[in-house]
Amino acid sequence: MKNIIKLIITIVMFYFLFKYVNFENLLNILAKSHGGTIAIALLFQVASTFIAAYRWRLIMRLLVFKESVSYYVQSYFKGSFFNQVLPSSIGGDAVRIIDLSQKGYDKKDAFYGIFVDRVVGLVGLLVLNLLATTLFFGAFDSDFSLLIIFIAISGISGFALLFQLEKITFLANYKFLNLFHRLAKRLNTLYADRTLLLKHIAISVVVHLFSVLTIYALAWSIDFHMPFQIFLIAVPPVFLLTIVPISLAGWGIREGAMVGIFMLIGADQTKVLAMSILYGLLLIISSLPGSYFWIKSKKAT
Repeated sequence: MKNIIKLIITIVMFYFLFKYVNFENLLNILAKSHGGTIAIALLFQVASTFIAAYRWRLIMRLLVFKESVSYYVQSYFKGSFFNQVLPSSIGGDAVRIIDLSQKGYDKKDAFYGIFVDRVVGLVGLLVLNLLATTLFFGAFDSDFSLLIIFIAISGISGFALLFQLEKITFLANYKFLNLFHRLAKRLNTLYADRTLLLKHIAISVVVHLFSVLTIYALAWSIDFHMPFQIFLIAVPPVFLLTIVPISLAGWGIREGAMVGIFMLIGADQTKVLAMSILYGLLLIISSLPGSYFWIKSKKAT
């Protein structure tokens, strides 16, 4: 039922998008895209996945999970494959938890490590967006730029505040609030050395920077030329919106957000939509190694 609702939302989003673009022109743009530049974009996306898997491994090592880099890379690709290709009830994070539990690790610890990986990744995205919007203030309308800065600072501040909740001891007396108290306690233990936290956030910034480079390369593949700083400001909010799991693998939401944000600077809607569709297809292609790793692991069991 949940996937049917997601499918309906995806279809509705594309219905409205196609109403405002020339469909024939869209197909023509996609058909004439440059394969060589798309291949470069694919390399950027794969690099982003590798670096994200490396960050996850660093986090799990702090939790005394003793697996190789190769193991985490394979598990990360499997998670990406389930997220992008298989619209099942088992998401990518669940796949990673199952992988770790099959190695004999505690599921709660595995969940916690993946949760921290997700949160640190999100903070890295906010930091990248904040830096880009501040450095290139004026590239977009000031109201939009200030909104991005506000959201980024609020998110980063909220993460910083989470560490301080351990000091508020009365939270432990309430069932719901106790969750945040325990989470703060574990985060402070995990990142007793704050330089490790900064390192992991920096790695997250690089992860998202490669994803932005992916979309930038795809823009060049369809002769959609705009300054790189525009992409640094416009793309992270799109990623933020697609985190909300209300459509199939972000399809429709991603395209609508991309078109809406780039419209603020008068960009060609059809080219922006073509670029976003190419990115969605590229995410599927880049996740395909996960299918091999998944089949390989099933045979091993």
